[in-house]
Amino acid sequence: MKVFRQGRYEGFSLLELLIVIGIIGFLAAIAMPLYGAYQERVNLGMAIADIVVIEAAIERYQYDRMVLPDSLDDIGFGEKLDPWNNTYKYLRLADNDTPGIQGKRRKDKNLVPINTDFDLYSMGKDGESKAPLTAKPSKDDIVRANNGAYTGLAEGY
Repeated sequence: MKVFRQGRYEGFSLLELLIVIGIIGFLAAIAMPLYGAYQERVNLGMAIADIVVIEAAIERYQYDRMVLPDSLDDIGFGEKLDPWNNTYKYLRLADNDTPGIQGKRRKDKNLVPINTDFDLYSMGKDGESKAPLTAKPSKDDIVRANNGAYTGLAEGY
């Protein structure tokens, strides 16, 4: 804002404005990666909480009917999306005579199945997953392992 007073203009010079814009840009460059990391932690926490809630619903269903549900639709979570807008994945393992189920089981680094009752997981940020947790597409998956004793990142299991 320029104001004329006694023969001279008062206000901000172009150099002062450029310095202020530079400082704002510098602060934004620092803040954006921090916000992105914060958002990923929030998404991870939300996915873990969702898996715990879905697991509890599956266990209630099993307790009431003495059998695991065939799909997440049976317990009302068939359309539930994870924080990255992918559906949660469920595979009934116990009491299942379906041929080919062995190839679909999630496995740890020793290729041992991580669950004996059911698999429940989110495919994570990349939206991709493979049966062994050591596969690159599976490292960001949020998994339920050891029949519910562990829920978290696949690469942390």
